[in-house]
Amino acid sequence: MVYEIIKCPYCQSEHIVRYRKSKTGKQKYKCCNEKCHKIFQLEYQYKVCEPRIKEKVIAMVTNGSGTRDTGRVLGTDKDTVTNILKKQKFSETSE
Repeated sequence: MVYEIIKCPYCQSEHIVRYRKSKTGKQKYKCCNEKCHKIFQLEYQYKVCEPRIKEKVIAMVTNGSGTRDTGRVLGTDKDTVTNILKKQKFSETSE
């Protein structure tokens, strides 16, 4: 039997418990770190749902990559990249 050590993608803690299953049947996990308590999956149905993908999109576009190039590199659609940027711009103006 092989054990896989799972770390939280947000805080890198190893204090993880199985939480429940997603709608697609994938296992969800919950971080038991005092400050984190995030829920995450190891495999996602859609690439955009992965942790920190939105930060990568914003960083790539800020550094001069176009939406098509960003989508190609990250494995998402160019329209998804555009939607992320629109939501980011809206949240910055509302603060």
